[in-house]
Amino acid sequence: MQAHDILGWLRDNPAFFDEYADDVAEIYVPHSHRGQAISLAERQLLTLRDKNRALELRLGELLQFGEENDLISERLHRLAVDLMQAGDLAGIVGTLEFHLKERFQVPQVAMRLWLQSESNLREFAPVGDAVRKLSANLVSPYCGPYVTDEVHGWFDDPEHNLKSFAQFALRTGEEPFGLLVMASDDVERFYPDMGTLYLQRLADLVSAAIRRVTPAAVEAAVERAAAFDGDEA
Repeated sequence: MQAHDILGWLRDNPAFFDEYADDVAEIYVPHSHRGQAISLAERQLLTLRDKNRALELRLGELLQFGEENDLISERLHRLAVDLMQAGDLAGIVGTLEFHLKERFQVPQVAMRLWLQSESNLREFAPVGDAVRKLSANLVSPYCGPYVTDEVHGWFDDPEHNLKSFAQFALRTGEEPFGLLVMASDDVERFYPDMGTLYLQRLADLVSAAIRRVTPAAVEAAVERAAAFDGDEA
């Protein structure tokens, strides 16, 4: 008879433990850690304690994740409110940088917009076709250790201390009109397998805020992007 046959029989005949309670109490099995023999009942109790400890640890992790998500949600809400109150693009850029750096503790932030504007904001500095293609391909936020040389040049990082990046396109519909990048010297800050739900929500918020104050410029940028894609095809 195999072990699984015995286990199956015991499951089908639970009255066995009542009928032979005294005999079961005299069965001793090795302790999993101490190396000494203990009763079967004690062994079952230890197993239950181990399972309970594992469940407590799992519950603690879930509570910690919940608290962290609540904090992120609150910070994102405050950012959304302040973005709604910003009256122009300069106000949106300043609000975004303040929240990301001071409240989300992101060391460096860079954004580029290919919109028609007479503003001298650095966000309107020219970008290459590679950046526009990158933005078009970012259907969801990218997190990891790599950015193009052009994007890396947007940051003050002469010693190449920045080790992880989060990149996401700013869009209206399916067409991108900008790229927002966050950078950190902590390689684990933006890692490839991290969740991107809140990053996508951040991208949606910033995109909507910019479209609100520059609707004509965004529309023109989208038309140029569509024409550019058509020429390539």
